[in-house]
Amino acid sequence: MTEVLLVAHHDRMEAAALARTAATWLAEHGHSAWMTPADAEPLDLLDLVSERKPESAGLALSLGGDGTMLRAIKLLGGAPVPVIGVNVGLLGYLTELEPPALIPALERWSAGAVAGEWRIEERMMLDATLQTTGTATAQTWTALNEAVVEKQEAGHTVRLLVRIDGAVFTSYAADGLIISTPTGSTAYSLSARGPVVSPKHRALLLTPVSPHMLFDRSLVLDPDEHVEVEVIGHRPVTLSIDGQSVASLTEGDTVTVCASASVARFVRFGERRFHQILKTKFGLSDR
Repeated sequence: MTEVLLVAHHDRMEAAALARTAATWLAEHGHSAWMTPADAEPLDLLDLVSERKPESAGLALSLGGDGTMLRAIKLLGGAPVPVIGVNVGLLGYLTELEPPALIPALERWSAGAVAGEWRIEERMMLDATLQTTGTATAQTWTALNEAVVEKQEAGHTVRLLVRIDGAVFTSYAADGLIISTPTGSTAYSLSARGPVVSPKHRALLLTPVSPHMLFDRSLVLDPDEHVEVEVIGHRPVTLSIDGQSVASLTEGDTVTVCASASVARFVRFGERRFHQILKTKFGLSDR
């Protein structure tokens, strides 16, 4: 028996219906499906609530868009739990399936990797560690897409000093800085004109947001390099992890970003070519 964590979009009733369908099928085939209270309550699926720890699951099923996939990865907290993504959102870069393929996918998953019905694709993640002035303890978050240090006040740039492997690179006058993984290259970094990088790569991408300076290029760094961002101006900034604000920073505070020892593990049921997904999402023509 496999315990399956269901993570569903809170505002899409189709996600609730898919969660019920998945839970029923899994129960009929000797598995156990459950949800956290925070997921079950908005969708009126309280009979699926369990206090089990997400990282104890043998499989996670994400029913939503890329935001739901990111939330599933966050819930797992770096645990090596594979995730199946069903797209009930808009873009769906990370999700594998459309809703009609849910039950066939569960059938193939039950058949096992040994039978060649599916495989695991690993994605690099990053760790972002905040050190605030005057405190001895640090806080660390893990991200699949990106860590962002960004202005809080409209109409003003912020000053951010960047060190790479301890050596000063330069200071930026900008709206912010994005440090992303290759997976995150098609998220916020793309909006800031950062490069599109195949998720098969391991790299850190440093992309300025609306820089008020001549140097406005992204950097593609080795995954073993560490990026440190220090707030050097008097204006406060926000640290966001995968789109969620987690801390407010002031002058002297630093965020150090490096490749994480944890990876995200996605279940794939067929050949998944990144450049073809990109082509489809952007509506690119053959000629």
